[in-house]
Amino acid sequence: MTLRPIGRAWWWPAGLFALPLLAALALALGAALDVAAWRSLLADPALWPALSLGLWVGAAATGVSLALTLWIVTHLHGTPAWARLERWLGALLAVPHAAFAVGLALLLMPSGLLLRLIAPWAGWESPPALATVQDPFGLALIAGLVGKEVPFLLWNVAAQLRPVAQATQLRQQLQAGQAMGYPAASVWWRVLWPQLLPRLALPLLAVWAYGLSVVDMALVLGPTRPPTLAQLAWSWLLDADAAVNAQGAAASLLVTLLVAAGALVALLLACLLRAPLRARQVRGDRPAPARTAAFVRPLLGVGALVYAIVLALLAFVSVASVWSFPALWPQRASFEAWSTVGGSLPVLGDTALLALAASFTGVVLAVAWMETTPPAWDRRAAPLVFAPMLIPGVLLVAGLYQVALHLRLDGSLAGLWLAHSLFSAPYALVALAPAYRGFDARYEQTARALGRSRAAFLLRIKWPMLLAPIASAAAVGFAVSVAQYLSTQFVGAGRHATVTTEALTLASGGQRTLMAAFALLQALLPALAFGAAWWVARRQAKRVGTEA
Repeated sequence: MTLRPIGRAWWWPAGLFALPLLAALALALGAALDVAAWRSLLADPALWPALSLGLWVGAAATGVSLALTLWIVTHLHGTPAWARLERWLGALLAVPHAAFAVGLALLLMPSGLLLRLIAPWAGWESPPALATVQDPFGLALIAGLVGKEVPFLLWNVAAQLRPVAQATQLRQQLQAGQAMGYPAASVWWRVLWPQLLPRLALPLLAVWAYGLSVVDMALVLGPTRPPTLAQLAWSWLLDADAAVNAQGAAASLLVTLLVAAGALVALLLACLLRAPLRARQVRGDRPAPARTAAFVRPLLGVGALVYAIVLALLAFVSVASVWSFPALWPQRASFEAWSTVGGSLPVLGDTALLALAASFTGVVLAVAWMETTPPAWDRRAAPLVFAPMLIPGVLLVAGLYQVALHLRLDGSLAGLWLAHSLFSAPYALVALAPAYRGFDARYEQTARALGRSRAAFLLRIKWPMLLAPIASAAAVGFAVSVAQYLSTQFVGAGRHATVTTEALTLASGGQRTLMAAFALLQALLPALAFGAAWWVARRQAKRVGTEA
């Protein structure tokens, strides 16, 4: 429950968040609406193959991610395995997209671990000519997207089911359905999912938008001939020719229009299917329990194994200086890559500094939003909060670069802080909101009855009680900042490298050991942040237990 706002102060956190976002969008649209650029774009022969490939990758990744999420939750919720999965979701989300893509490429590429294991039986003496990554159908990219988006959707489902009232209602509905002779899975499909899916509309739209506009993972796993539309737009935006740059802005707007069109198609399909789905929900048949339920736990085991192998491969390859195919063990190990990383302390320093500043800004804005925003405005402003997740990054960073130019912040750490904060703040707010809204307002009433001021209540009661979710929100914002690639490259004008930009640059250059070292470092930084948040939560739980 959100507490009573302080006067009219509710507008300033929303304003601080909305002003740079709206300015970036206005400037991006101004550049993207150039008529000559659209003529060049529509006449470019590379457009249509890239457009169809981008649509296929985005739709397939979103559809598979949603199907797996529904299947896992339906057959696993309420079991000890679900509780374990909830505990591990933070760790899975902490692995940056780019680091996961690099590790997955090291697993799947023709000289990767998977084909090395198969080589003795296949008789391969050299890497086979198989398109296992950057394949023309984008299958490797789809697999990478699914591997990252399923934990994100599961996290959102868990957040919806975490409030006590929601959990109680869910349990009662399940028990009532099972008492009437329906399997638990049937109760989920007929009663629970129709209630929960509308609440997942914005996270699903974020998954669709990211799948259609992804660039960082596509640089490692995605096809190149043709590339996806987002990759094509990004390459044009980086071009020094002003006309080509304008064409890239137009292509970025086209990606955004496709995101909106996909959302509209999904909404129309939902309206068209409402009647037949309602008829199925109220049908009196009692189907037998699904046989596929037995495969849920093995699938989760495979997913956890893939994550473990990806991270282990990054560590292994970072020291495998000579590793000829098809050997399973390197001929020579060396820490040369890590010596190079150790000599890149300014890169590590810039990454950590930006992440700390962006996460702090995000948490301050999130707390201010929750403290001052009226409940009615809080609900209406949800699209604004989700906007940086829903608007394709190629369009948004083009506008942010224009904002930085106008403020004379391009190529500076201050400009990067502004850009990173714009992306980190929404995630911090989404992470913090459930705990804030679930805070018992009776604590404030008691404090007021004892004559305590609001400031004393916040500093000595509320914020200490919410320290664990605040730390978790800070870790989320930190991880989002570390993972920033487009904004760092574009707004930073190439003057400030981070571990993410270094890893992706090395991925295209073929320096395998150095690429793995930077990718592992990119994964370790968010892991440290989440580890610190876990330590804060554990310490707080011990203190509460001791006081009780």
